[in-house]
Amino acid sequence: TVGTQTDYRDGEAQTDPFSPEYVVPSGSVPELLTLATLTWGRGLPAGLAEVEMIERAREKRAWEATLPPMENASQIAKRRKMMDDMERKEWAFREQEIEKLQEVRLEVLKKLLRRREKNQNELDAKRLDDHWQNHQKAKEEKIKKIQHDCALMLRKLIAKRKNVMGKLERRDIIKEYTDFASQTYAPLSRIGYFPDNHSEHYVVKNVYLSTFAGLCELETSLPDSVTQVKIKAPKPKYTTSKTGYIRRSARLELVLAQVHQALLEKKNKVKEPKKPLRFLEKIEKPVPRPPTPVLEKPSIEEEETELAVICLQQLLRGRAIQNMMFEGKEKRLELIRELRTTHALQEDGQLLLKAEEQTTLALQQQRDLQMHKLSSVEKRLAREEGRVLANIFDFLSKELVRLQEERRIHAFVMLAERQRRMREAEESGRRQVEERRRQEEDEIFKQARKGDCTIDSYLEDIILSSVENTAEEQAREEIQRMAVEINDVAYEMESRRTCLQSEEIVAELVYDFLIPEAEKMASREKVRQAQRKHIYAAHQIIHRGVE
Repeated sequence: TVGTQTDYRDGEAQTDPFSPEYVVPSGSVPELLTLATLTWGRGLPAGLAEVEMIERAREKRAWEATLPPMENASQIAKRRKMMDDMERKEWAFREQEIEKLQEVRLEVLKKLLRRREKNQNELDAKRLDDHWQNHQKAKEEKIKKIQHDCALMLRKLIAKRKNVMGKLERRDIIKEYTDFASQTYAPLSRIGYFPDNHSEHYVVKNVYLSTFAGLCELETSLPDSVTQVKIKAPKPKYTTSKTGYIRRSARLELVLAQVHQALLEKKNKVKEPKKPLRFLEKIEKPVPRPPTPVLEKPSIEEEETELAVICLQQLLRGRAIQNMMFEGKEKRLELIRELRTTHALQEDGQLLLKAEEQTTLALQQQRDLQMHKLSSVEKRLAREEGRVLANIFDFLSKELVRLQEERRIHAFVMLAERQRRMREAEESGRRQVEERRRQEEDEIFKQARKGDCTIDSYLEDIILSSVENTAEEQAREEIQRMAVEINDVAYEMESRRTCLQSEEIVAELVYDFLIPEAEKMASREKVRQAQRKHIYAAHQIIHRGVE
């Protein structure tokens, strides 16, 4: 009455059938003891080969009983002849067994060879199929490329044929706007127009979708039937019991409903008119059958006797099968009980597995939903980051171009300024020479007219004026020489400057121009966010007051 569950399989728990002890009376050799070498799994239960072996052993024992005794010397030759004949028979029997064994091995070897040949043929066919498919794919790709090139060349030829003489045509704007297949309405990307550009203009921007407060307000405005789904369990078509089985009355009602439906369909079925024959067919007459043989009718007594014997045989066979089944059931009653308990435990385990599977599926669905939300958030963040980085890089590239242009213009200005100064210096030198010559001539004329001044004062004035002129010329030459040296040094530094030094100069310029602009934009955004909070609160107060 107690069910147990072991840690071993049924095959491991099985043992050999029980063999009770026995006592052999003296002077008797039972035939059953000659089969002591047969054990369970090695000859038992007995098959055709074991039955033949038992029959041969019986024949050998009968032959040994017919042998003449060893005490009679006149019968020794006969005994030897009988033993030689028996030995020949045994050798012939062994040869037959060896031949049978070899035939069995040969059949097994043939089966293995056929199986190996079949597998090899399948492998070769598979390889050929793969090779053929690869060639087909390459052929299709080549044909597709040829067709694409053909279409391209045809378009080029058609475009060339439209204007064979090479005349320039003026653009007809009215014709382009009246034709919806023109480049105005449907531009081609190979001409340089990409329809995906500026696609952000078509993105729907809504306060309810871009802000958290808008999402909360949108969620509160939705009805409960959208956020809280109610699922009604379907009603069963037929009533079941508490254990889950269909009641007999429900099954009977279902069968009656099916029969009623079938009767209605048969009653309302309209007979289809017979279709006319499309083709006349010649029906060949079958070959006449031979006459059926007639058996002589047995007598009533023999028929009754035969029926009684058949009935008795059926009763005996049925009773024998019933007894065998009952004995087998009694022998394996404990195993049947153990299997019943095992099946009950397996059903409990299956229910637990189903519950675990349902929980796992629910967790997987939740994880997929969370991953979808995270991916959408990451996409939006990546889009915003890309937009900001694109704007920053655009600004930096423009600033770099502007700085390069500014430096180039500054260099041109410096060169022009240097040339202007050199020309001014040359002009001023010529003017000073002319003025000096004029002053000398005036002074000579004055001194010649005065006559009062002595020659010493005259010479002193000439020496002083010549000293001043010489000092001024030397100073001007020194200044020009220093300007040339400074220009050479500046040009040499410009040629020796590396990329890293240029990047440092650009970085300093960018730092001076970009960082203050970014800080200014961040401060403006903070002020805008703060103002948006107050505006949102004011809107809520106004809407609440209006409501």
